[in-house]
Amino acid sequence: MIKKIFHLILVAMLAGTAMAQDVSVRADHPDEYVVVKGDTLWDISGKFLEQPWQWPAIWHANPQIENPHLIYPGDRISLVYIDGKPRLVVNGGKPTVRMSPGIRREPRQAIPPIEWDAIKNFVTNARVLAPGSFSDLPYVVANESQRQLAGRKDLTYVRGLDGRLGEEFAIVRMRHIYYDDNGIMRAGKHKRYAEHLRFEHEYPGDIWDATLSWRRKDPPVLGYEFWDIAVGRIVKLGDPATLEIQGGRTETKVGDFILPIDDYVHDPQLLPHAMDSVPEGMEVIALTQANYGAGHYQVVAINAGRNQGVERGHVFSAFRPGKRIQDEVKYPTGSWEDQKTLNYDKVTLPDQYSAHILVFRVFDEVSYAM
Repeated sequence: MIKKIFHLILVAMLAGTAMAQDVSVRADHPDEYVVVKGDTLWDISGKFLEQPWQWPAIWHANPQIENPHLIYPGDRISLVYIDGKPRLVVNGGKPTVRMSPGIRREPRQAIPPIEWDAIKNFVTNARVLAPGSFSDLPYVVANESQRQLAGRKDLTYVRGLDGRLGEEFAIVRMRHIYYDDNGIMRAGKHKRYAEHLRFEHEYPGDIWDATLSWRRKDPPVLGYEFWDIAVGRIVKLGDPATLEIQGGRTETKVGDFILPIDDYVHDPQLLPHAMDSVPEGMEVIALTQANYGAGHYQVVAINAGRNQGVERGHVFSAFRPGKRIQDEVKYPTGSWEDQKTLNYDKVTLPDQYSAHILVFRVFDEVSYAM
């Protein structure tokens, strides 16, 4: 059973992780480890270090190798001390000299830094659009034979699409709306497709009161999260245009949107490192793979991105804010002492550490972390 580390109505605050000089070596680390297919750098580092993300700080890079952070199945990893400091070395620390371009033969492939299968859908399928990009997006108005869902080789009808016969587009679905809640970015879900969207608010607050429609407020939108779900090819021009679905992750339904196919190219080599300083108010704002919590190798969204200096590879510590409770010992509920107090009977518990999270994709105002 996956351990849940976040609760939906809580906000996980982020703090900077330890710096290189604080590297802690595991007392039970092996003298040597032989890399096998299926390993990741994170897994291997976890055998030697208390905090696996810190491996770049103690990696003994060999300058004679073109990319010294690459290791391969069959390599031997050892932990040694150089000038009193721990170092991870390959092949017992002996220099590995590249004699010719053929010394590393295919299909021998370097092991990845982390388990990419766990996040590949977020790398290739998720994107965040700025507010001004939403109002004119083409959208699916109907499917063939008025079906609720359309799959591979089915036809779907799209309004507002400007394209050429045979041109392919991504069919996408909105997952979250990121909005400004009194200066803090939050995540919500839309109630209907329209330029001015209402929200199903995921956190306590005064965004709207479902019972009092005249009190509803539309907070400023900061961005829209979309997921690629399928690819469609134009087979007939017009308004609506007719697209034939070429395949995808799930069926297309009315209300889905159309975007150009994402040309993002992912670099699989990612080295964890600490951010110099953490932006104020940085929080986990969405759980992308769960309703109530996120566990090992699951993905969260944080409310900071390229504009705040966040980079791929940044590692943060996530903390669950301490609950505010009543002091039932000194001020029992309903007692005279309780009634005399004005919130003096309340105490805030300490924040609770939840996990390390690793950033793997960055947008202007939002980033995804595992």
